[in-house]
Amino acid sequence: MSSDVRLVICGDEGVGKSSLITSFVKETFVPNIQHVVPPVTIPQELLTATGQNMSMTLVDSSPNILERQTLNDEIRRANVILLVYSDHYTFERISLFWLPHFRTLGVNVPIVLCANKCDFDDADSSELLGDEIIPVMEEFKEIEACIRASAKNHYNVNQVFYLCQRAVGYPIAPLFDSKELNLKPPAVAALQRIFFLCDRDQDGFLNDKEMNDLQMKCFNRKFDADELGELKSFIDKIDPGSGTSQGVSQQGFILLNKLFTENGRHETTWGILRTFHYTDSLSLSDKFLCPRFDVPQYSSVELSPAGYRFFVDLFVLFDKDNDGGLSDQELEALFAPTPGLPEPWAKSLFPRTTICNEAGYITLQGWLAQWSMTTFQDHKTTLAYLAWLGFEGSERGGTTDALKVTKPRRRRNTRPKVGKVDRNVFSCYVLGAPVAGKSALLDRFLSRQFYPLYMPTIKPRIAVNSVEMQGGKQCYLILEELGELEPAVLENTSKLDECDVICYAYDSSNPDSFQYIVDLRTKYPQLDRLPVVFTALKADLDKQQQRCDVQPDLYTRELGLSAPLHVSSAWTSSLSELFVQLAEAAQSPSTATPILEPEEKESPLVPMVLASSALAVMVAAVAWMFRTSNRDSV
Repeated sequence: MSSDVRLVICGDEGVGKSSLITSFVKETFVPNIQHVVPPVTIPQELLTATGQNMSMTLVDSSPNILERQTLNDEIRRANVILLVYSDHYTFERISLFWLPHFRTLGVNVPIVLCANKCDFDDADSSELLGDEIIPVMEEFKEIEACIRASAKNHYNVNQVFYLCQRAVGYPIAPLFDSKELNLKPPAVAALQRIFFLCDRDQDGFLNDKEMNDLQMKCFNRKFDADELGELKSFIDKIDPGSGTSQGVSQQGFILLNKLFTENGRHETTWGILRTFHYTDSLSLSDKFLCPRFDVPQYSSVELSPAGYRFFVDLFVLFDKDNDGGLSDQELEALFAPTPGLPEPWAKSLFPRTTICNEAGYITLQGWLAQWSMTTFQDHKTTLAYLAWLGFEGSERGGTTDALKVTKPRRRRNTRPKVGKVDRNVFSCYVLGAPVAGKSALLDRFLSRQFYPLYMPTIKPRIAVNSVEMQGGKQCYLILEELGELEPAVLENTSKLDECDVICYAYDSSNPDSFQYIVDLRTKYPQLDRLPVVFTALKADLDKQQQRCDVQPDLYTRELGLSAPLHVSSAWTSSLSELFVQLAEAAQSPSTATPILEPEEKESPLVPMVLASSALAVMVAAVAWMFRTSNRDSV
């Protein structure tokens, strides 16, 4: 909605358009005014009737055929049109010329009809034309309201311009279908979502507390003691069961707003919609869904404690059977006020990406891990879903209160300085030869059973879970197997910047497996600026000598790294140790980044030369001072 409402006043010659403007501005009738008054802007502080933060520019017009192009240009720029008539002839022209002319111009703005010169001292002008106006309003749905006024007696003049302002601030067209006499589907969908968010206990009714919370949130007041009871009785009388002792049902809530719009109180419905960030098109505002949230380069985004608490509460609320998992029906109910599952979740075959119970339903642990990964990879998706799901942060922060930005981390060409990264979510690429056991590693990371049948990974596969570090601190680790996209990802600098640690995995029972890692590091030297962990998979099988110039233990030793950790899907403790080691490498990159080149040591001769030079300078200075003093004494 524009902050400056442009109101164009149209009508035939002599209907009193200019008189209405001057009577409104001067607050009294002004005789003998000019034919067309210049545009005048009313500041927003003088337009407080509708509570909208807007100013209003009043544009007078002439119906003269010679000025028709100017009139058409102004009509196209209008946010609302005030169409004035004053007698039977000018009234007939409303439907015969003016309204069809607006449609010809392709104008789609609200129109307010004004019967001017209702001075009650002229028999012709005092005819109310009530019966005649109804068919016109039924034929032309763009007409928002009709009002009688008198510029001469200053009768209803302020109300005329209030209706014009209200037509822009609270348009009825998006809400109500006057032909069907019902709310339009987008309005119903918006009110259903608002009901869902206000129904805190999800029992299908807004109880007295929830109704008062809604009233306070939208209108900054609570219902009187008897007012709420009368409201529920009124709704239940019209639609039995919609207003009971339990509260107001969803159907009753929508019925109530339908009555508001039918009876000209649609500003009440708009008050509710605007509080929940709906625009005039009944979509959520872009600023609400995608607020500004700056993330410095090399920083990442994580959920804040408030964000984790919100998602925990959401999980508990919708786990209706208390089985510790969200079934398909429970997930569908939870995502009801949103467009559905986040698109990245669907692409990654959720819930296979995280922890599920025996029935295949996502657990609380998996739920939090999934949102941690989503926030890390695409925080804008998380912000949008926080908005759709009803997260309420501070007035200043809004949905961004659920997120936090980590300190920037920089990549170096040498081993980084000692220190820990203050983060809780880490990304790990799992690299290795085909059939090395990478997919089985991801399965075991999610506590899934090992399947001996080999299936090559073509599309990238991802798994996220929590890892308990030494000391009890918990972090989230995202393991990603790249599949056929491996070359494209490893050549992409931005993709590597998103990675915190690399897991080089080889099959210890296959003598040709380790050479793949050696070749990979040679082909992509940029990998060496990342922390790495080497692991020998399938350690429960017979260990084979690798057909490689350097055996894995010596290879890692030359890089200044720990020897490969021997892991088997059958050894749970070894798996846990590997995941902790990966998380620790990401958290303390100085302990796991390869030494690319030896640190240059300072030669012991350098300090000796510097000291000798300094001593020589001092001796020369003393000698010069001694000779100078002797010369002065002579």
